[in-house]
Amino acid sequence: MQLNLNVNDMPQKVIFRSIPPIIIMSILFFSFGFVTWLNGTLIPFLRIVCELKTDTQSFLVTFSFYMAYFFLALPSSVILKRTGYKNGIGLGLVIIGVGSLLFIPASYSRSFSLFLVGLFVQGAGLALLQTASNPYITMIGPMESAAKRISIMGICNKTAGIISPIILASTILKNAGTLETQINHVAGNSIEKEQLLAALSARIIFPYIIISIILVLTAVMIWLSGLPDIDQEKEVTSTRTVPNSKKSIFQYPHLWLGIICLFLYVGVEVMAGDAIGTYGKAIGLPLNETKYFTSFTLLAMLVGYALGIIFIPKYLTQQTCLTISAITGILFSICIFITSGYVAITFIALLGLSNALMWPAIFPLAINGLGKYTKTASALLVMSIAGGAIIPLVYSWLKDHLHIPNHAAFFICIAPSYLYILFYSVKGYRFSK
Repeated sequence: MQLNLNVNDMPQKVIFRSIPPIIIMSILFFSFGFVTWLNGTLIPFLRIVCELKTDTQSFLVTFSFYMAYFFLALPSSVILKRTGYKNGIGLGLVIIGVGSLLFIPASYSRSFSLFLVGLFVQGAGLALLQTASNPYITMIGPMESAAKRISIMGICNKTAGIISPIILASTILKNAGTLETQINHVAGNSIEKEQLLAALSARIIFPYIIISIILVLTAVMIWLSGLPDIDQEKEVTSTRTVPNSKKSIFQYPHLWLGIICLFLYVGVEVMAGDAIGTYGKAIGLPLNETKYFTSFTLLAMLVGYALGIIFIPKYLTQQTCLTISAITGILFSICIFITSGYVAITFIALLGLSNALMWPAIFPLAINGLGKYTKTASALLVMSIAGGAIIPLVYSWLKDHLHIPNHAAFFICIAPSYLYILFYSVKGYRFSK
């Protein structure tokens, strides 16, 4: 028997019943967080294995992964109308598993194109998961504490994100600096070079087989669980929001401004998480160190999520936290621009602290008061995750083609984004009122 949860008239007993679903969703967020944050390690790995020449080519990894959200988010909302949230979540996990298995033939052939296809398929599965899981966790309890629940999910997601790059880097990039030197040293000997590259490429097979198995088992757990479905026709509306009498989703400017805000947020999150290693390599730091930098950013995000659980909504509102996050993001961006070396890397990692509470705040603010349009709005917001595809590519293009200095190109891509997020936190989310 499935519960139809409508938070408008949710009694305390029903709120208590939402605890088991939150536990199940925590496991889910851990699972797909593990996959999402592997890209920071895959970039240097594929750069060596597939003999990529520029950072622009390298960032096709994030481009392929995050562009899947743009193309698959709206179809995902159609799928969810047929399957419901619970079955849709399980299906998304299986699709990610299929994308992970594509890394096996890609490894044997050392085909960069096939690796990108696998990443796109993974992104497609994640688009379905995000379209289902974010409104689900938002609406499983009171809207005023939605950011707190999403923060709990974020802790699970980013804990997996801290662990996954370390595990993958220690497996596929073990002694990577030495191997890279050896490969360069035997460049004239094509047979020996091919043997070294093939051996390195084969390292990725076993980890991704394990990932696929875990994802499928998680999908089975979801399908067999008592995870309740949400009433898809009676999405939650905050008690502080005006009645929903509008005739079109285009009559909600706070949603469309929120879509832009989320696009920019995901872009700077990927810059801080996945591009930090590329930034370190560009300033001359060794690969044996830069391969772990993503975990530092995610550790800072973990601290931010913990603060969100403590302060939201008891001491700070969602929008106040978003304002503070945007201001610290601007300050850290300036510090990155005016410093160098490990100090600059430290401030990039600290962007994780600024970024942590942005998704938990932006998503509920953007869908607040949309009623029957919530599902479509959620899909549009998930489409904006494509910011993670575009902004890192702009960063590499500024460096590779316009020859803008590394620190300046990074600053150009992140500082304006934080300024816009600050605008949304102060005024933009109010526009529909």
